[in-house]
Amino acid sequence: MRLALSLNYSGANLALDVDRVLEAERLGYDSIWTAEAYGSDAVSPAAWVAARTMRVHVGTGIMQIPARTPAMTAMTAMTLDALSGGRFRLGLGVSGPQVVEGWHGQPFGKPLVKTREYVEIVRAILRREKPLEFRGEYYQIPYAGPNATGLGKPLKSILHGRASLPIYLAAVGPKNVALAAEIADGWIPVFFSARRSRMFREWLDEGFKAGGRSPQGFDVMPMVAVVAGPDVAACRAVVKPRLALYVGGMGARGRNFYNDIARRYGYEDAAKTIQDHYLAGRKAEAEAAVPDALVDEVALCGPKERIREQLAEWKGSGVTTLLVTGDAVAVRTLAELAL
Repeated sequence: MRLALSLNYSGANLALDVDRVLEAERLGYDSIWTAEAYGSDAVSPAAWVAARTMRVHVGTGIMQIPARTPAMTAMTAMTLDALSGGRFRLGLGVSGPQVVEGWHGQPFGKPLVKTREYVEIVRAILRREKPLEFRGEYYQIPYAGPNATGLGKPLKSILHGRASLPIYLAAVGPKNVALAAEIADGWIPVFFSARRSRMFREWLDEGFKAGGRSPQGFDVMPMVAVVAGPDVAACRAVVKPRLALYVGGMGARGRNFYNDIARRYGYEDAAKTIQDHYLAGRKAEAEAAVPDALVDEVALCGPKERIREQLAEWKGSGVTTLLVTGDAVAVRTLAELAL
């Protein structure tokens, strides 16, 4: 099982930890991934990481599909790949209605259709087999809709990109996960539970079958919070605010994909309570309502030996890369246990 490091998006101020990045590369981490929500973007830090490192691969985890045209994303991916000497991996995701419509001003639409079209266009650009032409529900290239000049012409990238540049999809629901297995090179799940691996495997197998492809080489790379320390409860307490934010506040009532995850895992009552508190502005109560059992399913917390025991379950779940979120101690602890 490989290790990867996730760099979070900014808070009020952006401060990238160069020491942690260089330490991860020195320890043998396979890749480093950046993120974006509605503050710092994922691309600029990826370029910064690529410039400061020599061996480790660099990925976007994830670039938001509604934020960029497929052509712009392909251009960015080819550019970063060229500048890094072939070390770039393109992570994509549709985000959620709250961000898509509230921040980017784009209709959320049908995420499965939009993602399929987007990836198809990006791959066509990377292959450079012919000038780009596409007619879909969301993307028409060249554009020929209302107010078109009629002067658009099919174009082929000037830059010769790597046709096999890896594309990862962030996905949480059954159909989205199956789509990742069908059309992508890797899957980035959030709040992945190794104990539910049979359920995830069914979703993935459906996608592999639809794509007529083998699971061989497909990268299952869940993002997992790692908090190492002697006090298990104190370590869990570090994870609970993020779980409360996502399960309770990342989306509207009845349209929160992360709340759906908790419910799918069997925490229906807790998911409702967390959301009720969070949407009412009671964040502390929402955090207190996060069950210890849920934290233990989706995170690695506690002393090194406890994490070692938990890690055995993750290794046996079909995970091929562990995308670690954590401080320098967590980075070193996982390297000692997994590498």
